[in-house]
Amino acid sequence: MAGPIIPPRQYHKNLGRWLLNDNRSGKEGRHSRHPWWQVMCLTGVDYFSTLGYQPGIAALAAGALSPLATLILVLLTLFGALPIYRRVAATSPHGEGSIAMLEHLLSWWQGKLFVLCLLGFVATDFIITMTLSAADATAHIVENPLVPHFLHGQVVGITLVLIALLGAVFLKGFQEAIGLAVFLVATYLLLNLVTIGVGAYQILQNPVVITNWQTGLLANHGNPLAMLAISALLFPKLALGLSGFETGVAVMPLVKGSGSDAENHPRGRIRNTHKLLTTAAVIMSFFLITSSLVTTLLIPAAEFQAGGKANGRALAYLAHFYLGDIFGTVYDLSTIAILWFAGSSAMAGLLNIVPRYLPRYGMAPDWARASRPLVLVYTAIAFVVTILFKANVEAQGGAYATGVLVLMSSAAFAVTLAAHRRRSQRGRIIFGTITFVFLYTTIVNIIERPEGIRIAGFFIGTIIATSLISRVWRSTELRVEKIVMDDVAQSFIAQESQGTVRLIANRPNESDVREYCLKEQEVRDDNHIPPTDSILFLEIQVSDASEFTETIWVRGVQVGDYRILQAKGAAVPNTIAAILLYIRDQTGKLPHAYFGWAEGNPIQYLLRFILFGEGDIAVVTREVLRKAEKDPEQRPGIHVGG
Repeated sequence: MAGPIIPPRQYHKNLGRWLLNDNRSGKEGRHSRHPWWQVMCLTGVDYFSTLGYQPGIAALAAGALSPLATLILVLLTLFGALPIYRRVAATSPHGEGSIAMLEHLLSWWQGKLFVLCLLGFVATDFIITMTLSAADATAHIVENPLVPHFLHGQVVGITLVLIALLGAVFLKGFQEAIGLAVFLVATYLLLNLVTIGVGAYQILQNPVVITNWQTGLLANHGNPLAMLAISALLFPKLALGLSGFETGVAVMPLVKGSGSDAENHPRGRIRNTHKLLTTAAVIMSFFLITSSLVTTLLIPAAEFQAGGKANGRALAYLAHFYLGDIFGTVYDLSTIAILWFAGSSAMAGLLNIVPRYLPRYGMAPDWARASRPLVLVYTAIAFVVTILFKANVEAQGGAYATGVLVLMSSAAFAVTLAAHRRRSQRGRIIFGTITFVFLYTTIVNIIERPEGIRIAGFFIGTIIATSLISRVWRSTELRVEKIVMDDVAQSFIAQESQGTVRLIANRPNESDVREYCLKEQEVRDDNHIPPTDSILFLEIQVSDASEFTETIWVRGVQVGDYRILQAKGAAVPNTIAAILLYIRDQTGKLPHAYFGWAEGNPIQYLLRFILFGEGDIAVVTREVLRKAEKDPEQRPGIHVGG
């Protein structure tokens, strides 16, 4: 029979600390579940809000070829990104996303550093989503003809106010964020539909604009094949139109499933997330194509340039021009609101993804599992980024696109690898091709806008540095989620409870009778243990030193007359300390553990402990016990002889 399991997320007096499992950021999620269409609106405030600037960016990048380049982007959305993220949703239904799929490629520290790098791109994508969208909302504010002129010089200040308001919404509560997202998305899409509909009507009334567009295309590019080839080269500049998929899977824990869902594979939640992703992709594809057509055909090319009235706000230009300043102002207000709130999906994604990894790695304090402190941290970071970039939309665009494309490329690679492991030839070809397209798009974007990879590099470096500092700072925590002992181990402890509980820490070599006999004699001589007192051996094998917390499984083994407790743990001292406290509370007696002196450079032992979970075992074990049990009278004894 397995031994008692230490209750997770409950203050357990046996261990003298909070033993937290990953539930707050894991399977159950930290917020209540919502219908898929509501969660789609939350991710949609980011995804759909790109309509505020995407048509203008497309026109600047591709000119008259903008509709063709946008068509390629739509095809990549529907037949590339959508199939990829449907697979990601099925594989990582608890919001881990493609990072979790790739986490298993590498073990030990290589895997952790790989995840930290990907988290750097996540931070680049999501933080820049918050700052860029708020900055673009500010641009719509100051460029509205009804806004007082004195606000034109307050771009940074207005952007900071918008970011602060976004943080306040999440501090207030997540339910408010979902409800507001539904209202903003519904209003914004309706106003865009009206604006695009009026634009389409104007084109039908003046078909000459179509003729002029076709004539210009043929004059500049010769033939349709040349147009398609150039559009294929230009479409990576339109990559911001792909921004909603990563947040779509990051917020999966918010999606309501069915009552029969199994926690390890919630089919209802996966099915509803597929609906979310597909519906969002279809809606966005429709608006991308139609908005690109009407803006390209109806807006003079000069207006798209810097200083032009359609620069960064092409659809707003049409709303004012054809429907008047009153409707245009309503459209501006809706655009401002959704751009401001676009950061909410990024905030929700960060609140779900970061606590899932960094605290589990020991690379963030335990308070990082809680929402409100993280909201304050992310808001502060967004403040710094806004000030550094002076709330300039164009300056942040490269970093945004880099973050989006790297994450999409990693997702495509993860799905391709999964297909390879399933030995699916068809999957390898299809998803491998999609991966190649995303890699091409990412490389082109990085070459043309290298500032994006530099900003991402800054985030990666900052995350790795702070994470490693946190890991070192927390290394002497108990680091145990629960302890499970088998029947034999339990019987050994029960036998020892009749007298003084003594354990000899042993690093096994041959694991034969002779080894244990010599070790016992050495320890008894060094520590003056009476020959009549019985002893247990305790052996710890390092499982994965890069892990921070885990379940400790202890089994009892008998070799001749010698009884051994064998366990696996991420760090030997922490595991020993946890077992000693467990024995104390099971027997009601203070156990005594016996060690030999470590010989060698203490700095070298310190590094061995941090990186490999070993080091100067006795010293570190005592420190772990000191931090875990504040009462010296209740601490197990640590003895070092020799």
